[in-house]
Amino acid sequence: MTKLSAAIGRIQPSATMAMSGRVTELKAKGIDVIGLSAGEPDFDTPDFVKDAAIKAIRDGETNYTPVDGTMALKEAIVAKFARDNDLTYTPKQVSVNSGGKQSLFNALVATLDPGDEVIIPAPYWVSYPDIVNFAGGTPVTIGAGAEQNYKITPEQLEAAITPKTKWLILNSPSNPTGAAYSADELKALGAVILPHQNMMVMTDDMYEHIWYADFPFTTIAQVCPELYDRTLTVNGCSKAYAMTGWRIGYAGGPEWLIGAMRKLQSQSTSNPCSISQAAAVAALNGPQDFLVERNTAFEKRRDLVVSMINDTPGLSCPTPEGAFYVYPDASGLMGKTTPKGAVIESDEDLITYFLDEAQVAAVHGAAFGLSPAFRISYATSEEILTEACTRIQRACAALT
Repeated sequence: MTKLSAAIGRIQPSATMAMSGRVTELKAKGIDVIGLSAGEPDFDTPDFVKDAAIKAIRDGETNYTPVDGTMALKEAIVAKFARDNDLTYTPKQVSVNSGGKQSLFNALVATLDPGDEVIIPAPYWVSYPDIVNFAGGTPVTIGAGAEQNYKITPEQLEAAITPKTKWLILNSPSNPTGAAYSADELKALGAVILPHQNMMVMTDDMYEHIWYADFPFTTIAQVCPELYDRTLTVNGCSKAYAMTGWRIGYAGGPEWLIGAMRKLQSQSTSNPCSISQAAAVAALNGPQDFLVERNTAFEKRRDLVVSMINDTPGLSCPTPEGAFYVYPDASGLMGKTTPKGAVIESDEDLITYFLDEAQVAAVHGAAFGLSPAFRISYATSEEILTEACTRIQRACAALT
């Protein structure tokens, strides 16, 4: 008799975290591996955010807080939604969680029953389908390849909707591709969703402020106000403010859903870290000008990596509009043979070859639901990126 639940059997470990762990192991052995698998900025948390956390500790803000966030943080989130997204929420419509992943997890576990379907554009962040599976729902993926800039069309969305559809998950800018939807593209998707009264939208805006497109960032509840009561707008402090380890995510949505998420959180983690919440208040309310400087650095890195990848025979890479990832199409390398005689039959074979022969760690496309491809994070220095891409070019040139 098995001792594990059926629910835990429906999920797999995170592929991105597994590769990051592998990089750590190799570095500990003294191997000169370049890790391009981690999904976090290489910049430090701003000093004014750190100072707020230190002050909170010294002021004794070390006790339990309300389950889904302090009033000070909820008010800062309400102000952020109004300032950045033209969205009006009240504190009762805001949930604060231990990272954006918990926001998604709480919402899906609180709403899904067996048979409920969740539409997930692919490539997708690795956790989306696993969380749906854990909650007992059914992931329904829509493939959007490089030829359509990794974005789904209204026609694809309409074809995927059934009477069982409960959610659409949208991630813009995307992890793993960096692709971003314009206001017009979001409106077109919203027009498809609107007649389906039982369908909701979960929009993951975690990379909102890491943006290079020539059109402004928008989120679906902003451009499709008719969907406001059916949208959960998810965001957090991890990426924009380089606060991945602080674990603060948040979401705005209808009171009934936020209440259900609070109920679930009260019986799981309870409140997010009180010190991290104080730091998040400072991050959201404080100066935002440093974001422009960091984006300029990210954009230069993006251009460097896209150029070098597109100069590599067998690889092709669209130019992302945001985030800090590229997602090269590797179909031109499938079927080729390594110098040791192994055949590259999948993108997992390819990234294993890169790791073993070039000492560069990336994440294979199958983990994100669209192959053959791989994800590179360019959240590191231009010097390191140049060396990594040079190694990839040499490894690819050695294939026959």
